[in-house]
Formats: sequence, C-alpha cells, structure tokens
Amino acid sequence: MPRGPRWLPLVPLAGLVCSWTTKDTWPVRFTDIGAKAGLIAPNVSGDITNKKYILEMNGSGVAFLDYNRDGYVDLFVVNGTQLERQAGTAEPVSHLYRNNGDGTFTDVTREAGLDYSGWGQGACVADFDNDGYDDLFVTYYGKNRLYHNNGNGTFTEMAERAGVAGKDGRWNSGCAFLDYDRDGKVDLFVANYVDLGPNFSNVPKPGSGEFCQYKGIPIACGPRGLPAAVNYLYHNNGDGTFSDVSARAGIRNTEGHYALGVLTFDYDNDGWPDIYVACDSAASILYHNQRDGTFHDAGMTSGLAYNEDGEAQAGMGVAALDYDHDGFLDVVKTNFSDDSPNLYHNNGDGTFSDRVFQAGLGRHRNFLGWGVIAADFDNDGWSDIFMVNGHLTPEIDTARSDATYRQRKLLYRNLRDGRFEDVALVSGPDITALHSSRGAAAADLNNDGRLAVVVNELHEKPSLLLVDGPAANHWIGIQLIGTKSNRDGIGARVNIESGALRQMDEVRSGGSYLSQSDLRLHFGLGAATRADSVTVRWPSGAMDTVRGIPADQHVVIKEGSGIWRKRK
Repeated sequence: MPRGPRWLPLVPLAGLVCSWTTKDTWPVRFTDIGAKAGLIAPNVSGDITNKKYILEMNGSGVAFLDYNRDGYVDLFVVNGTQLERQAGTAEPVSHLYRNNGDGTFTDVTREAGLDYSGWGQGACVADFDNDGYDDLFVTYYGKNRLYHNNGNGTFTEMAERAGVAGKDGRWNSGCAFLDYDRDGKVDLFVANYVDLGPNFSNVPKPGSGEFCQYKGIPIACGPRGLPAAVNYLYHNNGDGTFSDVSARAGIRNTEGHYALGVLTFDYDNDGWPDIYVACDSAASILYHNQRDGTFHDAGMTSGLAYNEDGEAQAGMGVAALDYDHDGFLDVVKTNFSDDSPNLYHNNGDGTFSDRVFQAGLGRHRNFLGWGVIAADFDNDGWSDIFMVNGHLTPEIDTARSDATYRQRKLLYRNLRDGRFEDVALVSGPDITALHSSRGAAAADLNNDGRLAVVVNELHEKPSLLLVDGPAANHWIGIQLIGTKSNRDGIGARVNIESGALRQMDEVRSGGSYLSQSDLRLHFGLGAATRADSVTVRWPSGAMDTVRGIPADQHVVIKEGSGIWRKRK
C-alpha cells in the first residue's frame, strides 16, 4: 500500500500520561439543554413497546448543517413514523431547527419545505451542485429524499429527478457524499439494511424463529434470517442528476451484508477516499478505492471485516480518528450488547489491529452501541471517543440480565499513550441519564470552542449536550472552500502543527450512526495560542499551507489562496 509520512507518538506529551490518568483532572461537564434550546419534537419509531418489526427498533440519525450560511450550524433531526397511527394524532415529521446564535433554536421545518413524514433513517450533507449552499439527503425505508438548498431558507425535493430516490420497499440506511473519482463533484453512497419485501412479506412474526428472540424474550425478527439488501453508489453527473454506477464500480461484488453506518476516509494515505460500512450480524465492508472508478472489498485482508477472533459482529456506528498521532486514521465501531466495540489501529501497511481491550474500551459488554463520535472535547489536542447506547425494546428489561433498554452514554478520554479512560461518570448527570439512544453528531454550536453533541433518543425528545463553562484549553476551527475540488472540501485532509503537537483529520460527510457532524474541522491546541502551520491536501491533489493562525477562532481556507481569513 502507498504510505504517507509516518508520525511517531510524541514523547514529551506521552510523558505526561501518569498525571492525566485520574478522572479528577477531566475538565469537561455536560448539560442537556435540548428542551431549553427548543428541541421539543419527540422521536417516533413505531409502537413504543409492541414492536412487531425490526424497522421499529433501529431508530434514526441527526445532521448538522449551516443551511442559511449565517455562520451558526443548524440541526436536522430525522424522524420515523408508525405502522398504525392513532386517530387524532399528528403525523410525525423530521424537523429542521435554525440556530439563533444565542443558545436556542427555532423550528423552521414547515417554512423550509421539509415537513415530510415517513420511515426516516439517516441523513448526510454536502453542496452537491457547488452553488455555495449545503444540501441535505435523507434515507428512508421507502424512497429517499434529496433536498436542494435554494439559498433563501427553503429547500426543493428532487430525489426522483436526480435519480437517487430508489424504490418503495427498499430499506436505505447510512449515507455519505464523497468525491470518489476526484472530479470536483461529490458523489453519493447509500447503504441498505434488510429486504423486508412488499408489505413485510419476508418477515416472520416476533418469537416465531431462531432469530426472533433475545434471551428467551420474543422480539421482532432480524436481521439474521432475513434477506440482505445491497448498497448503492451514485455518480454526480454535474447537471443536477446522478447515475447509478454500483455494478460497474464493484459495489455489488459484496453480498450478504446488513449495512448500517457509513464512514469515508483515506485509510492508506494514497489521496483517494475509501468507504467503510459497519454491518449488522455480518462481515463489515471496506471498499478500497482503486483510483480508476472502481472499488475492491479489502475488509478481510485489512482486518476491518471481523473482530480479533475472526468473528462477524453486529456493527452499528463508525468514526475515524488518529488516536495515537502516527499519521494514519484509525477506526472505532459500536456493536450489539454482549460484545465489545472495536478500536481498529491502522498499522500503516493496509492492515488494522483491533486494540479495543488494550485501549480500555472493551469493559462495558452489556451496552448496545449506536452513534459514535471521535472529537477532542477537552481541547488537549488528542481525540476522545463518545458513544451513545440503548437496547431494542422495553421488553428487554424482563430478561433480568445486565443489558437494559435504557443505558447511559460512554465518554472515553484519550490518555495519550494508546489508552482511554471512561470519564462519563464525572462528566455530569445528563451524560449518565438513561435513554435508548440512536443517532449522534457533534458541532461547535456557539462558535466558542465547546463541542456539543446531539442525540436522537428513541421515543423521546432529542438530547443536546453542551459543555458547561468556557472551553478547556485553546482550539481552532477550520472551514474549507474548494475551487477545483468540491466546494465543501469533502475528502480533504488537514495536517496541523502547533509546537510539538501534530494532528490530522479529514472533512467528511456522514458517519456515526446514520448521522452528520459539523463539516468544519475542530482541533484542540492545548496550551498553545496559535497553530504554527495548517496544511490542506485537497481532493484535487493541490496543497495549501498557511502559517501562524491565532487560536480560539474559526477560520476559512480557500483552495489555491494560500491564506486564511477569520470566519465572520
């Protein structure tokens, strides 16, 4: 595999580990401000307790986007519906909340043209026509929706016209925009989960078979025992339409996968985006970009298909991070209960090693993980890991096992030596509050360096977890604007140096569990008061380096300019 520069772990910082391994030094406390901020619409996902189909259990994602370009990220919360709606109840819809810039949101769903009801699953964001306004793609059980941003606060739905709607009966799950052929226009990858058949004809009744029980409790069947679906890759034609290139691109060469979370990242540092797909009860997929418009599944040869015992897991959410600062992106994946998540260390030679137990992330095997976020919450320059959890249905509690329906969240602090420490119990009572959580995403809501996490809670209002008090340490936020590359710079890699601290991340669409975090990159700088240099490797292959950026602000770097400007 082609190799980029390999960075060694930083000895001066690693030497501080012994003084950072106690929870008492963790400076971050979260408060759930969701209700106070105006996020008042509850999630709907079928019947609350009597869930006949797995479709009612999986829940939905969330997405951050600055749809009106006012400099504050707004929030889209995907919603489901019900198989049988009670008379007199309002039809549930997904919701767009405008960030007012003062810690509150306004529900602008109807005026924006987004008040659509259905079995919403996930969402991903990109400016697919390079007009300067981010567009929104929403996956469904049924036909997808592609909302074109009109630039005036409204959206126009155009999935059918664009060729990405799909068909009724298809269970679309995770999605991500990426420029897989580096032509300056973002393409679209859409994962699919289970083929439920017309009117659920492929699905037996709860409790009726081997895959319709959990520890003796009858539950909805699946995914094992049900027909697997197939994944889709759509090429952007540059005229507002997409072409289905799934077969000729090699996406259809994999089969038997129940696909959920989607992660795009350049795992081998060759400058071309690859696609990792977390699969439920089956081998996960690593679509390696062959640089000729095709992909090859390198899941097995890379070590990303299975756990360290060679077993398929029930993968849900995925995130990328360079947790040890060696210049290669690693992968964290959440899984079903009675199992551990994965922390796949990138060995730099095209392979990964699962180090979840060595890193300290494998202790909570009773948790069922969904959304996962890799971000630097304490701004010390080292990425932490945030996981949200919850079981399938309240009936799980009758099993009287250590796995419960409502579960707390997990927050792992990076100890800078390849290990992590769970600091959730000292991060505020709203982190340990019990929910059955699904999608999760992160963003700097107030542009002050404090990352917030929004969580789609099954049959509840969303949680919006904001860090209390001022930001810990210094930080910098970076927004990219492509010129030859796609306008959002999706797929661009950013290397940042500040003193002895070296970090790296990529701009990506999608990720977590069916969700979308802020497209702006966030880097903690620790005690440093500036970023000495920021180098951007654009999808076009161009390179830009800017120097001496003062800390504690959001800046914009435009492709080919060689300069930075403060984000207004």
